[in-house]
Amino acid sequence: MLRLTWVQPEDLLGHELVQARLDGREPARIEARWRAAGGPAAPERAGASPQRASRYLRLLAEDLLDELADLPSRLAEDEPTDLAGIRAACPDWPAARPRGETTPLALEAAWLGRAAGCLLGKPVEKLPLDGIRALARATGNWPLATWFTARGVPGDLLAQYPWNRRSAPTSLAENIDGMPEDDDLNYPLLGLLLLRRHGRGFSTADVAALWLDELPPGRAFTAERLAFRNLLCGIEPPHTARHRNPFREWIGALIRADVHGWTNPGDPAAAAGQAHRDALLTHTANGVYAAMFTAATLAAAAGGERDVHACLRTGRTVVPDRSRLAGAIDHALRLAARHEDFDDVVDELHATYAATHHWVHAIPNTALTVAALAHAGGDFAGSVCRAVSGGWDTDSNGAAAGSVAGLLAGTPEALPDRWRAPLKNRLATTVADFDGTGFDTLARLTHLEATRP
Repeated sequence: MLRLTWVQPEDLLGHELVQARLDGREPARIEARWRAAGGPAAPERAGASPQRASRYLRLLAEDLLDELADLPSRLAEDEPTDLAGIRAACPDWPAARPRGETTPLALEAAWLGRAAGCLLGKPVEKLPLDGIRALARATGNWPLATWFTARGVPGDLLAQYPWNRRSAPTSLAENIDGMPEDDDLNYPLLGLLLLRRHGRGFSTADVAALWLDELPPGRAFTAERLAFRNLLCGIEPPHTARHRNPFREWIGALIRADVHGWTNPGDPAAAAGQAHRDALLTHTANGVYAAMFTAATLAAAAGGERDVHACLRTGRTVVPDRSRLAGAIDHALRLAARHEDFDDVVDELHATYAATHHWVHAIPNTALTVAALAHAGGDFAGSVCRAVSGGWDTDSNGAAAGSVAGLLAGTPEALPDRWRAPLKNRLATTVADFDGTGFDTLARLTHLEATRP
């Protein structure tokens, strides 16, 4: 039986109950009705429960999803989604600036950094923090310093903490042969296509049309998969982000933001604005802010800023001050400054967020990535290894940290060879005609967009 993940109403309802509490709504009465009917909780780590619910439960879930969407939020004023509201909630919103200059070599380092960080995190995606630490320690790779390997790991430990089954064949040290396909690289490719076809003035509808043309639905997950479903049901942006979509504050928009930062060197406001239009297709509030923060941080680095702390401060200026994400970023920076051992930073972040947030939610993952970059001082290996070692969405966090740290490094040669060589300057993807493309070629194409009038 096919159980398509991230779309079953009976599973979405459980996630929406969690999301409602996070974004300031009170779902207790609706939750009581769901539980009384025998409705299950959301799957803890997987995208679908193992068995289909009854027709009654499925119909009830659809009705309750709509009822939950109508509940008022006490956070609405502090966490707007429209750009004018976001700007008004950011007292230090950056002034518009003429675009600066970046180089193909810096952009190649950013692409390579994103790929290497993603690949490092792929085999341990979905594993609990204890499992990640145990697997790395079993091979003398803790604190994490290089690729994961199954060589030398005791069989009972592998049975207790199995590698990500889809990723292990292509992402363990003994198996790496170029960069395998991953949504964390597919979305930057789509972003590049978006700019090539529509330029900087693209609309959210342009993003939607591009996806329908170029993104296989099976390569989209969580909020992106539901936005895809909504588009096919005739729902238009930005309602695609809200209709029965409990993943609208998860990490998907963040992993699409890099190209907007790379192509607006020195202009974080423009980068954030582009990321906002992209994110509106699938996300709201903190899910959108995470994308804007990432784009603005990268724009600062692309414009020549080499201090990671200054780049992160720039990113923070486009996040509403009273939002949950702003609090998480500020908390992460304090932890990174306070603790010498990054494990202590991670433990405090997990103590703060793990019980209340899904492992794919944008808030804890952004906090972890910020802490990793700040604690490592922007050093490439230190940043990606810290980001992955902290768990949660390991490949996305490694990719995000690697993109920033690679850009800060400035050239591919500045990245240690152990991170570059296994990638073989080759990327696998199902997006358009990019399969097998080299990172040097992608950098040149990105540079063309960064310098387009």
